[in-house]
Amino acid sequence: MDQSAEQARQLDSLASAPAPSPFAAFGMPALPGMPPQPVPPEPRPILELRGEEYENELDSLSDWVDDFLMAAYGAEVTTSAPWCDRWQEHDDVVAWLHALWMAYEQHKDPEAGLSGLFVWHRDFLTHALAAVRAPGGPLSACMTDPDRPAHRLLPGPKPSTRSANTDPEGPQDTEDPGEDTA
Repeated sequence: MDQSAEQARQLDSLASAPAPSPFAAFGMPALPGMPPQPVPPEPRPILELRGEEYENELDSLSDWVDDFLMAAYGAEVTTSAPWCDRWQEHDDVVAWLHALWMAYEQHKDPEAGLSGLFVWHRDFLTHALAAVRAPGGPLSACMTDPDRPAHRLLPGPKPSTRSANTDPEGPQDTEDPGEDTA
C-alpha cells in the first residue's frame, strides 16, 4: 500500500507543470532530476526570413521605426543625414534597423539592469543611425530635404570574378601552349 501511494505521488508530480529553474536566468541547466525548461527560439536576422514570416517581421519593425525610433531620434533630414520614406525597400537599411530593434528589446528588458538603455544608446543607436543616415550611406540617393521626397536604390557591387566562374572543373591553366617551358 505504501509503495502504491508513493507511485501515485510520483505520477502526480510528473503530471504537474514543472517549476521554473532558479538558474534559468543565468543560462544554467536545471538541477538533476528537474525536467528541462523549454528554450525560446533564437531570434533570426530579418534577411534570413521568407514569405509571410518576413512580411510580419517587417510590419512590426516598421511600426517600431515609425512610431518610436524616428519620432524620438529622427532629427532633421539633411544632406548630412538623409532619410527615405520607403526605407523598407533598402535591404541593408532593413537589416541595420532590425538589428537595432532587437538590441533595443534586449536592453530594455529588466534583466539588462538599470543601465541597459544607456548601453543601447551608447553601443547601438548612435552607431546604427550614423551608418544608415551617413552622407555616403545607403540612403544617400534618397530624401535629403523633407520638402522634396525622393527614393532611389543604388546598384550594389557585381559578383566577384571567383563566384562568376561557373566552370565545374575549377581554374584553367592559363599558360600559352606555344611557349616552351623547358
